[in-house]
Amino acid sequence: MKDILVIEDDQLILKMVEFRLKKEGYKVVIAEDGNKGIEALDDLQPDLIITDIMVPYKSGIEIIEYAKVKYPKCPIIVLSALGDEEGTVMEAFNMGVSDFVPKPFNPNELAIRVKRLFN
Repeated sequence: MKDILVIEDDQLILKMVEFRLKKEGYKVVIAEDGNKGIEALDDLQPDLIITDIMVPYKSGIEIIEYAKVKYPKCPIIVLSALGDEEGTVMEAFNMGVSDFVPKPFNPNELAIRVKRLFN
């Protein structure tokens, strides 16, 4: 069973992603902010990180930086309602993220992307 850490401050999205990925048989750990996300990352050492760019306390970019230093082989999927006006998506890809999913998104599409990463 693969462990997935989901870091997202929108409760509706968080629960939707958790439900959909658990339905696929993954173990899902959730965190509502960047600090809890970093803590869960160190506790879980997940097989995949899914993070929003805009989360409280530590940004998604800070989470990516931390994860890429401590767990460089762990794939990361970024969720964001931001376009790339500020270059955030490009910055995330330059840091080595595996995928970007723009909000709003279909949870089934996310599940397919997760499955592809693991295959």
